[in-house]
Amino acid sequence: MWVDVASLNRAEIVETHISTVILVGDRAYKLKKPVKFGFLDFSTREARERACHREVALNRRLTPDVYLGVADVGSADGTPCDHLVVMRRMPADRRLATLVGRGLPVQDGLRAVARAAAAFHAACETSAPIAAAASPATVRANWDANFREMAPFVGPVLDPTEFARVEALARRYLDGRRDLFRQRMRDGLVVDGHGDLKADDIFLLDDGPRILDCIEFDDRLRYGDVLADVTFLAMDLERLGAPDLGRKFLDWYVEFSVESHPRSLAEHYIAYRAQVRSKVACLRYAQDVGPAAAEAKHLLKIAHTHLDRGRVRLILVGGLPGTGKSTLAAAIADRLGFAMLSTDEVRKELRTVGGSLDGPAGFGRGAYSPGNVARVYRTLLRRARVALRMGESVILDGSWTDATKRQAAHDLADATASDIVELECVAPPHLAMKRIAGRLRAGAGLSEATPQVAANMAVEAHSWPSATPINTSFRPTQSLQAALDAIVGEGPRDNRH
Repeated sequence: MWVDVASLNRAEIVETHISTVILVGDRAYKLKKPVKFGFLDFSTREARERACHREVALNRRLTPDVYLGVADVGSADGTPCDHLVVMRRMPADRRLATLVGRGLPVQDGLRAVARAAAAFHAACETSAPIAAAASPATVRANWDANFREMAPFVGPVLDPTEFARVEALARRYLDGRRDLFRQRMRDGLVVDGHGDLKADDIFLLDDGPRILDCIEFDDRLRYGDVLADVTFLAMDLERLGAPDLGRKFLDWYVEFSVESHPRSLAEHYIAYRAQVRSKVACLRYAQDVGPAAAEAKHLLKIAHTHLDRGRVRLILVGGLPGTGKSTLAAAIADRLGFAMLSTDEVRKELRTVGGSLDGPAGFGRGAYSPGNVARVYRTLLRRARVALRMGESVILDGSWTDATKRQAAHDLADATASDIVELECVAPPHLAMKRIAGRLRAGAGLSEATPQVAANMAVEAHSWPSATPINTSFRPTQSLQAALDAIVGEGPRDNRH
């Protein structure tokens, strides 16, 4: 297939940082620019020719009716001087980014995109070398490589403080989530996917969506977790001002793919995709492309926002019996979707399943002897460790009146690169005793503490200066809001005393 350069006169031209797209009639011709970046090298004609053929082959996996072939660009004497990807031209008014920008309804079409992406991933190739692309080391290396390429733009384009914060949050998440990434590798969730799922390259046609323009120049950038693939589009929809559509798209993808993940991982990959696009915008800024600097800043802020949301937290909800800690812990879990573990539940399980804990015999004896209490807390923290490593934030409901046990929780937070939040429920003694008595009369709840046990615990309780006090004598909604304010306001810190 040949194309005469002269025939391309008066065509509509669209520029990207690596390509020039020439729109003529019902065809689109993509010309690779002779550029060289850290992530690609199109500096020779031969390299561009290989990339053209690779682009057609890879994109035909999703849209075989759009990618028609590769044409040679010839001079007047027939000498090939370059190469073009020849495509069926898509109607510009059906571009997803255009539809979203105009506020037009896209939910049905976006749901179809989620279905197509799930089907595509189910058929994608996977192997040990492909799976390695989502290993903890490789994911970290990808972040670091992007940070290095963005470094020259820190100051002239990107805010230094925000850039440093994004670096710190990304690395902190990776430090504690090795088990999560390795499990997804074992589960076959790392594939040869699309790698660049943007709203600009998706068209919602009457007979179904067309998803274009996967990465062809570097297999390593196309290999990845299926979640990393689809979060690119979720991030892009947010960039366009439609974050709700991004969340719905991810929910639909889970529905069609039966893939599951902790929310923190989706936040992490959305942030990574925003970082990638911020880097690309920086490169376009270097090419004197108009609004690229503002776009790079906006995308870095998106990365920052999602990394902050994705921080894995270990939340201690403690206090003396009757102070409402279990009620508050359950309310937090319901509102935030965090996992919740309770000393009362662990104690009951150990007694029922193993028969290893004697029945209650008063403060300091039986199930509440120092040895049995220590075992309950060890079990609680061991289970929390598994969840934290898998990217789940965890609420631990217990008294936490012993500073030694709180230190063990701090040590766990350090070991899993998690942020610890400590909430101490407080209530007037008369109200706490009234609650305990009412609970015992009704036989409700798992707690077996009596008023006498509560009184003895109050005498022996260690002070808890690092905790945020939550007064539970008010309406439950007020206590919950105070707890949520403390959790949201808590940032990464050294968890050691």
